[in-house]
Amino acid sequence: MERSRIAVAGASGLIGSALMRSLTADGHEVVRLVRRAPRGGDEVRWDPERQQVDAAGLAGCDAVVNLAGAGIGDRRWTPEYKRLIRDSRVLGTAALAEAVASLDTPPRVYVSGSAMGIYGDTGDRAVDEDAPPGDGFLPSLCVEWEEAAAPVQEAGVRTVFLRTGLVVARGGGAWGRLFPLFKAGLGGRLGSGRQYWSYIALHDEVAAIRHLIDDGTASGPYNLTAPQPLTNREVTEAMGRVLHRPTLFAVPEPVLRAALGEMAGDVLGSQRVLPKRLLESGFTFAFPGIEDAIRAA
Repeated sequence: MERSRIAVAGASGLIGSALMRSLTADGHEVVRLVRRAPRGGDEVRWDPERQQVDAAGLAGCDAVVNLAGAGIGDRRWTPEYKRLIRDSRVLGTAALAEAVASLDTPPRVYVSGSAMGIYGDTGDRAVDEDAPPGDGFLPSLCVEWEEAAAPVQEAGVRTVFLRTGLVVARGGGAWGRLFPLFKAGLGGRLGSGRQYWSYIALHDEVAAIRHLIDDGTASGPYNLTAPQPLTNREVTEAMGRVLHRPTLFAVPEPVLRAALGEMAGDVLGSQRVLPKRLLESGFTFAFPGIEDAIRAA
């Protein structure tokens, strides 16, 4: 990309912080959306739950990337936390989309976070971006999340939705919890292990976001997952090989359901998601295989 001014919401998260480092290293000007008083010209105040955004601070941005949202797996899914998960995404997206749409000169692209959770449990069936939403909390959340960006689309701004899979990274997300267990020799399959896990290396996640920002023809949903989803059993075996640790332990389904509550359904669910549109756009994965992704992390 040519040197650009890019606003990022959710810049302190796993993906957002990695994206900021990548953009800054290449000389781009990055503006962070923050919930406190800004400390400089590279910060813009916003309050996603109250749907307040300092739109003036977004003026001159070539792109706006919204990755904000409370962690899906950070806590047990109580009714209160489910509401926080939803509001932090839906209300924040609506507020930011309206702020972007109100600009006299809007950015050329708006990139909005989403998740492969929109497809629900697909079992052994492989799905791409043409598949309809599934049933349950996460699919309905993702539908609302994407629909909240409507003001930007109506304003004629090119809009991209990132339906991200399980990010293979050491510093957070699902793998941030898995690495310490496997390194301690306590790793193992979850439930039957037959459920599909659609993963993506953090490096490829960031590269794909930048690719979609720069590709002037990219719009709509894109699955950000590696080309070949694997079962939880296969991922477990790969973790053992790369980390040179045994993978003898297994967590039975009843134990997972007792420990995680409603969220266990998504841990045990199967999502075989393919990045059809991303590959068609010409994107090349640096770490398409699970062992390479684990080593990179």
